[in-house]
Amino acid sequence: MSICPKNKSSKGRRDRRRANWKMTLPTLVPCSRCGELMVPHRVCKSCGTYNKREIVTID
Repeated sequence: MSICPKNKSSKGRRDRRRANWKMTLPTLVPCSRCGELMVPHRVCKSCGTYNKREIVTID
């Protein structure tokens, strides 16, 4: 058996529930080494460092 709603949800209630589904921009911070914008707590894509240490060598 599948789930079946007991009563009809109004358009207002349905739309209020869906109002919270919005896209947000990712938080970007400047890299401490090269200054390039990057996602926090990730390895920098331009210089390959994380927490002031080189993790990945970028050619």
